[in-house]
Amino acid sequence: MKEYPVQRAAVLKEKPDPNTLVFGKTFTDHMFIMDYTAGQGWHDGRIVPYGPISLEPSAMVFHYAQEVFEGLKAYRNPQGQVQLFRPMENVKRINSSCDRMCIPQLPEEDTLAAIEQLVRLEADWVPSAPGTSLYIRPFIIATTPSLGVHAAHNYIFCIITCPVGAYYAEGINPVKIYVENEDVRAVRGGTGYTKCGGNYAASIRAGERAEENGYAQVLWLDGVHREYIEEVGSMNVMFQIGDTVVTPKLTGSVLPGITRKSCIELMRSWGLKVEERLITAKELFEAGANGTLKEAWGTGTAAVVSPIGEMGWEDKHVVVNAGKIGPLAQRLYDTLTGIQWGTQPDPHNWVIKL
Repeated sequence: MKEYPVQRAAVLKEKPDPNTLVFGKTFTDHMFIMDYTAGQGWHDGRIVPYGPISLEPSAMVFHYAQEVFEGLKAYRNPQGQVQLFRPMENVKRINSSCDRMCIPQLPEEDTLAAIEQLVRLEADWVPSAPGTSLYIRPFIIATTPSLGVHAAHNYIFCIITCPVGAYYAEGINPVKIYVENEDVRAVRGGTGYTKCGGNYAASIRAGERAEENGYAQVLWLDGVHREYIEEVGSMNVMFQIGDTVVTPKLTGSVLPGITRKSCIELMRSWGLKVEERLITAKELFEAGANGTLKEAWGTGTAAVVSPIGEMGWEDKHVVVNAGKIGPLAQRLYDTLTGIQWGTQPDPHNWVIKL
């Protein structure tokens, strides 16, 4: 496996209290960085001290948003080993995002090697308190100093890491969500299936409106018909209707989540019926009204599984499973986190131990 040169930080930071970690606020001592130059390709990958990146004000990322990113975690198992969960899936997905955003794709094996080497170097930063982990953020930005709407000729690929606390510090509390009728997150043919900043920027206004009305998340509808469920907040979403689990199919406007994929594979291995298909808000709320909607939850790297306790849409209101986490969502959460933290067997060989 490829090894990159390392420039160690002269002074190491004090590690934060693992009991008071806040997501995305404290960063480790080092970062990985690699350059792209047209005609030369990706080159000069190296690990350096964490610090500012110098860019010209005309760097194209500032003006045309040519950038992509990923998110994954490193976990410490009960034996003290550090492990990753399906990291190659993240590498493949960032390359899919690159393809859509006209960014040169990364060499997959070398990219995985960079993630692994950086995490090994920062292993002391991986906390061991229950539910804590080291969040890993790979990203690519266009750095060519030029105004004009075209693909850049220069890019930076960077990986930064930060220790994060337990997502559910006080237990899993189901959230209230509201169907957004005005704004849309993405449309088929656009960038909805990528992880690019523009998708998240486009979601902020609706999210703030939902919060003002007492809801925690937005349930997005498709951008063409305004009928079909797509995602919840920045997560994929699943519904148990009768004895079938239904999740929106990947039509090009829904992010192909790695936790989503893992949940589907787990449920099918348990003999459950899972359908990836179009589902309308009308069908969903009718299922809520007639009692066939048993459970609903979001899936994503940060929360793993986020149960949905209440849903609102126009003048309709549905309480799901008496506002409590259901047995299937709980089983998925327990199984996935058990595999990630090494407290349960890994029959699918999803974990890489470092």
